[in-house]
Amino acid sequence: MHWIDLLVFIVYMIAMLGVGAFFLKKNKNTEDYYVGGRSMSSWHVGLSVVATDVGGGFSIGLGGLGFTMGLSGSWMLFTGLLGAWLAAVILIPKLSALPEFKKLFTFPQIFSIFYDKKTALLAGIISAIGYAGFTSSQLLAGAKLASSTFADLSLTNALVIMGVIAVVYTVMGGLKAVIYTDTIQWALLLSGLVFIGLPLGYVSVGGYEKIREVLPPEFLSLTNIRWQDMVNWGITIIPIWFVGMTLYQRIYACKSEKAAQKAWYIAGLFEWPVMALMGVLLGMFARVGAETGMFAYLGYESAQGMDAEVGLPMLLRTILPAGLMGLMMSAYFSAVLSTADSCLMASSGNLVTDIIGYKGTDQKKFLRLSQIITLGIGVFAVLLASVMQSVLELMLYSYAFMVSGLFIPVLGGLFMKKPSANAAFFSMLIGGGTTISLILIGRDLPLGLDANIYGISLSLITFVMINQFRNKQ
Repeated sequence: MHWIDLLVFIVYMIAMLGVGAFFLKKNKNTEDYYVGGRSMSSWHVGLSVVATDVGGGFSIGLGGLGFTMGLSGSWMLFTGLLGAWLAAVILIPKLSALPEFKKLFTFPQIFSIFYDKKTALLAGIISAIGYAGFTSSQLLAGAKLASSTFADLSLTNALVIMGVIAVVYTVMGGLKAVIYTDTIQWALLLSGLVFIGLPLGYVSVGGYEKIREVLPPEFLSLTNIRWQDMVNWGITIIPIWFVGMTLYQRIYACKSEKAAQKAWYIAGLFEWPVMALMGVLLGMFARVGAETGMFAYLGYESAQGMDAEVGLPMLLRTILPAGLMGLMMSAYFSAVLSTADSCLMASSGNLVTDIIGYKGTDQKKFLRLSQIITLGIGVFAVLLASVMQSVLELMLYSYAFMVSGLFIPVLGGLFMKKPSANAAFFSMLIGGGTTISLILIGRDLPLGLDANIYGISLSLITFVMINQFRNKQ
């Protein structure tokens, strides 16, 4: 790694830590730490939302989709746009209308309003576990990116570096640090892709003629996709906009209902088509480079046998000159950190508020406890990532567990009058448990559909049946 790249990267990391240190002194209470003082603007929150959602896992994952299927891989994030706009129209107005809205800190607290404390506790446990796993997946994504790009950096050392930086500035600064660093990180990622990655990648692989010559025709089509793919992506990604703790924290952080809705519209548009197309295009460039022997010096004569997720890091490592490599790597690391920090804050908020249930009035003590818990979860996330090998596998487990367990009870609370707490409780257990069990069994499911669909379906059946039974009584 050239010393200029190393210097750029170090400056970037120090800047992120500096933001955390700045807000360490600004945070006076838990409202500042967990919901940003409830005074954040639409653009800051909107960019933070998209930076969180399209983080390291999706950034690397999109490159992998472009590598394996071409432009049609961009449809994955179209479901992100749908989820964001549906949440803006349906979820945000209903949440804002709750009398307790200005006192809420976490997502599971709405289960106390809709159901009871027992149900809220289970929701908190599911959310805390899910986000701890998702934090790990983001750190693993960053470590894979770093170790694939920098020849002398092992996966373990990269994981430790990513973990320390993400955990330290999040512990210090809380949600304000997360949102402001997310804004910086998203701007850096977008600028890096638009002004560095895309143009240099396009020229380096030989331009449009070479792309057409090397890639199969279906890679240049937006219809190279099965209906099962769209259904699976939709059922996994859209519901997360209704059950994601990171998103509820940002709704609470906005200064008004309209500011929150505007933030969600902004986030949706940046997800698709902006980030979606840029991510898969870079993955396609990496595929062209692999098939033309660009990575032969790394031991890959063609794309055969390559991990699709490392194609993009290899491309950047190959084509970028000193200085620009540091900027581009900082851009991709920013995507990783912008999701890892948010998920870490979400899991910490769940544990402190929903599981431990701190009731003290001493705000300084509450703030210190929150920071200690955040640190503990961060260390756990790094250790978990060290024993996992697949970013997508870890993301899948975390997403599936939360979505399948929490989606139906949330909809029931939003749209039903006095739904059964038992119905919510058991639908969470059965929905999440079914999905995780099907994933662990590892067998092909009917119609090629995702395990989430079966988990959510059983969650819905359980919820409806218990509500009907109670009504008959």
